[in-house]
Amino acid sequence: MLDWEHLEQYRENNRLEAKKAQGGLPESIWETYSAFANAQGGLILLGVIETEDKSFAPVKLADPDQLAADFWNSLNRPGMVSENILEPEDVQVVESEGFRIVVIRVPEATHRQRPVYIGNDLWCGTYRRNGEGDYRCTVDEIQRMLNEKEL
Repeated sequence: MLDWEHLEQYRENNRLEAKKAQGGLPESIWETYSAFANAQGGLILLGVIETEDKSFAPVKLADPDQLAADFWNSLNRPGMVSENILEPEDVQVVESEGFRIVVIRVPEATHRQRPVYIGNDLWCGTYRRNGEGDYRCTVDEIQRMLNEKEL
């Protein structure tokens, strides 16, 4: 687990994503959820910014507990994502440098759960993680996940 009191030592990578989230749940959270689930899993940090030198710093969230609840409510809304692969302990509010941030641990989806996609369109809503960013899967990647699912 990360050292919450020293976020400045971390950078975004293929398993770690920071989102400011001061205006509520960012739309891009669902792309990251799909991308992490379809790759090796990862952590989404809400209430954290990437500074000019690419290090992390926490920011004040109006209501971190409500933000976590909003995430759960959205995650369980029909048509939001194809699969909820999280357990209750995967979403936590933690203290970091005097701020409260939301930490979402997205595990790697099993072959039977993949592909995890957003919305109702498998072909347009499936994402993977590449370095620091999420990208929409090409048709070949989706087909490969579907083939693995059948095994």
